[in-house]
Amino acid sequence: MAEQREAAAAYRLGGRRAWLIWGTGVSAYVVAVFHRYSLGVAGVDAAQRFGVSAAVLSVFSVVQLGVYAAMQIPAGVLLDRFGSRRLIATGALVMGLGQLLFALADGVALALAARVLLGVGDAVIFVSVLRLVALWFPPRQNPLVVQVTGQLGQLGAIASAVPLIGALEGFGWAPTFAFAAGLSGLIGVLVAFALRDAPPGAEVPVTTVHVVAVVRSLRETWAEPGTKLGFWAHFVTQFPAVAFALLWGYPFLVTGQGLSPAAAGALLTLLVLAAMACGPLLGLLTGRFPFHRSRLVLGIVGVSALGWTAVLAWPGQAPLWLLVLLILAMSPNTPGSMIGFDYARSFNPAARIGRASGIVNVGGFTASLVVIVLVGLVLDALTAAGAEASTTAFRWAFAVQFPMWLLGTIQVWRWRRRARLQLAERDPGAYAVLRAGRRGVQS
Repeated sequence: MAEQREAAAAYRLGGRRAWLIWGTGVSAYVVAVFHRYSLGVAGVDAAQRFGVSAAVLSVFSVVQLGVYAAMQIPAGVLLDRFGSRRLIATGALVMGLGQLLFALADGVALALAARVLLGVGDAVIFVSVLRLVALWFPPRQNPLVVQVTGQLGQLGAIASAVPLIGALEGFGWAPTFAFAAGLSGLIGVLVAFALRDAPPGAEVPVTTVHVVAVVRSLRETWAEPGTKLGFWAHFVTQFPAVAFALLWGYPFLVTGQGLSPAAAGALLTLLVLAAMACGPLLGLLTGRFPFHRSRLVLGIVGVSALGWTAVLAWPGQAPLWLLVLLILAMSPNTPGSMIGFDYARSFNPAARIGRASGIVNVGGFTASLVVIVLVGLVLDALTAAGAEASTTAFRWAFAVQFPMWLLGTIQVWRWRRRARLQLAERDPGAYAVLRAGRRGVQS
């Protein structure tokens, strides 16, 4: 603890400049989240514009998320080598290029290429901001700042709901996405000039990109039970809200539940606002009770599964009040997934934070990708060609989430036990303090 206080004094961890640097990174993350979720409310327009079915439409999100997930480990390696400033600026510019191509696309091939660029650019943003948090803030502040980062990023999801619906209706497809491209370019320039990777005087190891060394480091990072626990915590918490907001929530609410576009947009906005409200509380609980982080994860899973069970078991279309309860039940999903990054930070040295965070981030987005694909396949299987999906079709489609919850829950239980045993063997004193739940102890 004395060494941490000395480091904080020397590098001014958590001071005014730290918050300015963090704010610059968060602005890029907000734009990235907007790009990520922009297809959600544009899905109906995209299906008409490109003349595709539900399964093909899901391919757009699958490609984007697949690239995002596949890029997480390379992004972590590049982050540890080149730092946050270069990666965030490059990512913002790449996303801007992707949205410009999406604005001009008139066929499936160009639209898919645009989603690839969006996935590549998006992949490097969040893990880069997490590295800023780890280097610019003292350890005791990390869980809360990470939660606030994730929830402020959801402002981009809000912008991708009702405001984007209005822009598409008022200005049309090409102007709306061209404007989004220009905004991303401006953010990239801002980051390049204003952001700094680490506090003045901080000694941050630079990892060279050698294939053998990288493979060895990835093996060491993955070998940590805490890294695996973070992966599965992220996996089991994130996917319900992401699959819902990214693509299938709007069609489910409008086509499957008979809501108006305005009402559906309002519920999607509520999902984001409620998630933002949950974030700080989960951050405080994570920092205060690190030994019980997995209980928070499992509680979030239980609430989400209960909400979906009630909606899917309801005969016919669910009433509005029940849909509101479903939205509230999913609201802890995104902030809850941030707990996975706290495991990555606390079980890995600073030189491996980038790749450990990348590995964890693969978990939730892989699960989201699988759910998006399965929902599209089930909808197509239960819907006649050219017809709209029925409430029953949506009910069976969203039931694919239950096996994912079961798998993730089993793995969280499994790796929680191994992580605790490893900590008890490495440092029995720290384990005893951690289990007692004393403030300031991280594991």
